[in-house]
Amino acid sequence: MRFVLSAFIALLFLTGCSSTWHGVKSDTKQNVEWTKDKVHDGAEWVSEKTE
Repeated sequence: MRFVLSAFIALLFLTGCSSTWHGVKSDTKQNVEWTKDKVHDGAEWVSEKTE
């Protein structure tokens, strides 16, 4: 009985980790895109001010 319960808990834990890892990758990709956009906007602003 303990083995079955342990296996079930391990399965839940691994499923949760998989979902978390997918979320981390998705959030990181979105953050990289946002940062690239802001750096590009900042570079354009500096270019306009120095012309």
